[in-house]
Amino acid sequence: MEQFVERVGDFIHNHQAYAGLVATLIAFGESLILIGFAIPATALMLILGGLVGAGTVEAGPVVAGAIIGAILGDAVSYGMGRWIGPGAADRWPLNRYRSGLVRTRFFFEKYGFASVFFGRFFGPVRSTIPLIAGMMAMDHRRFQLANMSSAVVWSVAMLLPGWLAGRGASELDAASYLERGAAVLAISLLLVFAGGVIAKKVSSIVSRRHGQAISKHHECCGGRSETCPGHS
Repeated sequence: MEQFVERVGDFIHNHQAYAGLVATLIAFGESLILIGFAIPATALMLILGGLVGAGTVEAGPVVAGAIIGAILGDAVSYGMGRWIGPGAADRWPLNRYRSGLVRTRFFFEKYGFASVFFGRFFGPVRSTIPLIAGMMAMDHRRFQLANMSSAVVWSVAMLLPGWLAGRGASELDAASYLERGAAVLAISLLLVFAGGVIAKKVSSIVSRRHGQAISKHHECCGGRSETCPGHS
């Protein structure tokens, strides 16, 4: 695994124009069920952040690539879950990981929207939560809201520590380095918390409006769309 990480780092250093694409592939792959277990995304994102901090590669393509890859990866896993259905855990090859899927399902049932947002930051459920959300037929809009908002926060939080190191830790004294490290950690945690609060708030508004629309529909025609104005 260490050799793989080193090779990827060397490739990015020698082919800087592909840094954004590499970031996309890393974030995409680590969000996919089974594949995500084999990708050392944390180490690779630290390397990317370090290269950005050192000025070796541009920040824009790397950050954008990581966000896009993270969104697409979770979206694909969610789509797979919707397509396969609740019985996915009983089919090969997922039946080999049935116990893990069951734990993730309990996590999803308990925390719902928050599990999708914060699940991206927890290794054991990172690549399985989107699949479970699809299997459980989570509302598509609510899932994508959690998916996109968490992808932005995750990408920035994962790149920040490497960026700090790349900015030239060797030029800083120990106290200054620790201060900056603490600041980066605090910012990362703040981003995660703030992103979760904002996403949860927006989700509540969307759910409330959706519920109001359903209530009006039932009041209008008792749930029979064929009798409502504007419905054919």
